[in-house]
Amino acid sequence: MIEIVRGGNKAYRFKINTSDGHTLLNSIDFSSEEEIHNTIKNLNPLLDKQNIFQRRTDHSGKFLFMLRDASGKVIGNSLLYSSEAGMENGIKNLKNRIASIYNQNTL
Repeated sequence: MIEIVRGGNKAYRFKINTSDGHTLLNSIDFSSEEEIHNTIKNLNPLLDKQNIFQRRTDHSGKFLFMLRDASGKVIGNSLLYSSEAGMENGIKNLKNRIASIYNQNTL
């Protein structure tokens, strides 16, 4: 499921959850509804591109990834993972979830 929320600063955000409600990705702020819907619409085609996931380790040694659009702009961040394998599994789950959402036409 992709959930769109509007924050107090009038920015729009989306998050992608697993089927059981766990968060896979939190987006950055988008300034308009049109911008966020265009970004969401382009998520599935984006998965075919190289280097869209940037892997990182935070200051405490936890792992996370960032999702970038075709131009290289960060559009979302994962939650923290305790292991690199967990992070890689999170990327795999995100790809599968996006594909599933597109196949069900539930955008």
